[in-house]
Amino acid sequence: MRSNSYTLIFTTIVTVILGFFLSLAVTALKDRQILNVEIDIKKNILRSLDFAPSTENPWTPETVQSIFEDYISSIVINANGETIKGKNPADINSDEDSAMYPVYIKTMNNEIDGYAIPISGKGLWSTLYGYFAVESDGLTVKGITFYKHGETPGLGGEVEKPWFQNNFKGKKFVDNNGKLVGVQIIKGNVDETSIEAYHQVDGISGATMTTKGLNNFLMDDLKTYESFFSRIRTGGGA
Repeated sequence: MRSNSYTLIFTTIVTVILGFFLSLAVTALKDRQILNVEIDIKKNILRSLDFAPSTENPWTPETVQSIFEDYISSIVINANGETIKGKNPADINSDEDSAMYPVYIKTMNNEIDGYAIPISGKGLWSTLYGYFAVESDGLTVKGITFYKHGETPGLGGEVEKPWFQNNFKGKKFVDNNGKLVGVQIIKGNVDETSIEAYHQVDGISGATMTTKGLNNFLMDDLKTYESFFSRIRTGGGA
């Protein structure tokens, strides 16, 4: 009887101790995972705004934080494209603040060198999350990146590859009359002699549904920010 009691008490104590340390490990890993996600998001914002690591200066978490603090500022705008004073992106609750939108601003030599906005929407198998950057003129694409998606590798998953993302650089998402037209991923390669080439990019073979979804949600997100970029184009400033 005494032996059974001893075994039960010993087992209970060991279980409690192991549970305690397991809880500590989970908490520590969760904090690390949150930090890793934040760093990955900042990397994508920086890449969209034409920053890139190099052999001489690889991107450690500390480096990413430093570059971000030195060159990137942020504001929050409303549906009219007006800055909401006293707000920053961390204050936005996606469930409650449906009319508050973050904008990340790159400044070099005291001059604005681009704006980055979050983009997201359905592809074929998943929701894609990324950033779309615009030159300081408010109408030219500076870059695009994706930091999370579940599309098929080699097909829709090509959205994360440099060859695809680089096609967006220099494209216009507004026509000569100032109308928002978006950036369209087409089937096959862009005919550079076409009058529509200015806002078209090469498609991804075998990924029609992914690119169709990207076309749609990118246009929707650009509509959301159109008031803001329209103010930029007309000299209204951020």
